[in-house]
Amino acid sequence: MSKPLHNNVCNEKNFSLLYEKYAQELGNFLYYKYGNTLNPTDKVQDTFIKLWENCAKVVPEKVKSFLYTVANNLMLNAVKHQKVVFKHQEIKPKDYTNESPEFILRKKEFLQRYEKALSNLKEEERVAFMLNKIDGKTHKEIGEILGVTKKVAEHRIYSAFKKLKDQLEDFK
Repeated sequence: MSKPLHNNVCNEKNFSLLYEKYAQELGNFLYYKYGNTLNPTDKVQDTFIKLWENCAKVVPEKVKSFLYTVANNLMLNAVKHQKVVFKHQEIKPKDYTNESPEFILRKKEFLQRYEKALSNLKEEERVAFMLNKIDGKTHKEIGEILGVTKKVAEHRIYSAFKKLKDQLEDFK
């Protein structure tokens, strides 16, 4: 779009357009950075509630930055709270499946290796890699989201890919 998406954040129509434009992208970013256990979808909703409550204070050109900052802060607060919750919570896995035991074991082993390999990556490499490979973001878009140059985003993605490839012989 050549014209701005919005002129006034407090306008309901403009707010809806902002939600449609950024909600999925923001949810994916939170999921890639923090995983699913902290309900990134809920944090996206809370972020937009905060935007609505502060719409008069948010400059339209800074809406995206506001959304990412608020969402990230909400997740950081949830991480702090989750440390206490994990001590008192036990997650029970489902006890049924239609897949063969061998397949389940191989899948579980690969998933564990993959998750371990991902966790061994630096946070910025993991986030850039997942934004690119899972969400399909371009290097330029990733650079904008993370506040780095396109070249830095490329380096992080390729570095992550190389490390994953070295650790996982089945990874392509």
